[in-house]
Amino acid sequence: MKINWGTSIVIAFALFITFILYFVFKVQSNPKYDNELVTEEYYKKELVYSKQMEKEQNANDMVVNVLVSRTDEGIAIDFPDEIDITKVKGKVSLYRPSNQKLDFEVPISLSSPHLLIPKSNLASGLWDISVDWTYDGKEFLKKEKINY
Repeated sequence: MKINWGTSIVIAFALFITFILYFVFKVQSNPKYDNELVTEEYYKKELVYSKQMEKEQNANDMVVNVLVSRTDEGIAIDFPDEIDITKVKGKVSLYRPSNQKLDFEVPISLSSPHLLIPKSNLASGLWDISVDWTYDGKEFLKKEKINY
């Protein structure tokens, strides 16, 4: 049987499509390749976005804002000295864009205006940090990105 050039092109296309589909199915079925969303319940988070913007504006309107910085001991969060730290409530959320399993939250309970998240709790890489706190009934939100 003689194969002409038209048949050869069809066979080549069929082999190429099979080759591509093999890798698509391999990636979709292998648990090693994690195909999770960046955040769970994305649309619910979008609904509270305007509230977050208001909290961020409250934080930006402060004379002295919360300072988030990288230190040798970990991540330091410094609250303004002018405020009464016993009235501060909230949480610090640490979000790891590359791995959802490393995300965690730390409740804010202060005995001094400084809060330290130890280096032992942090894997190296990029962290999105959100300090969500209330003081005298007013809500504030400070967001930072730190490469640790």
